[in-house]
Amino acid sequence: MKNVLLLSAIMVAFFSCEEELHLTFSEVNSLIEEGAVVEINMPIANGEGVASKSINSTLDNHIANILNFSEDQSASLTMDEAIAIFQKAYSDFKIEMDENSIPWEATFDGDLIYQSSEIICIAVNAYTNTGGAHGNMNITLFNFNAQSGKPLELKDLVNDEDEFTKIVESHFKKEIQGEDEASMKDYFFGEGFHLPANIGFNDDGVLILYNVYEIASYANGITEFTIPFEDLISVLNSY
Repeated sequence: MKNVLLLSAIMVAFFSCEEELHLTFSEVNSLIEEGAVVEINMPIANGEGVASKSINSTLDNHIANILNFSEDQSASLTMDEAIAIFQKAYSDFKIEMDENSIPWEATFDGDLIYQSSEIICIAVNAYTNTGGAHGNMNITLFNFNAQSGKPLELKDLVNDEDEFTKIVESHFKKEIQGEDEASMKDYFFGEGFHLPANIGFNDDGVLILYNVYEIASYANGITEFTIPFEDLISVLNSY
């Protein structure tokens, strides 16, 4: 009997580990239309494991801090608190400016764009319009350790940042092939090439994404391209 109980305990532990190593995701959809419009369509990691909690907490906090009008980022701000702040700011704006002002809106669309045994990449497209000439859109790529759920930085992803930068620059030049050298400089406002704030993964390779205003003018929009894994094998720690 003791052996049977021991075997059962081992099997439970094994399958718990398997679940933690192979996270599954569901989608949560939320729409608030009273006052300012807030729409959230996001993947959430299922389960109560450490990895799931870390991923979900990171994504929730990202959205909360976009809705928060404070210049200081808060690691403890909850989604409900942030939505209340956003609604209060809109209410104050209406009183100060014009009762018939255009409603504010904030939309968040998240997608699980890559998942391996080592890395999970989630893209979050955030669009906010708080009464300006046009709204602001920003895409953030989150890379997570697939086992711990810990957010990964560039230093965690590559073993040689200088070589990685050279490879990315080479592919960037191919993307704008046909444009003159002056145009290349215009992309970076007269300065030298630099990596984007957002680097992620998809099934075809490493995704390089420059948001609007990060390089070039607003009219150029988002600049993105994918570098095949085989071109980066020597510098990637994992993928």
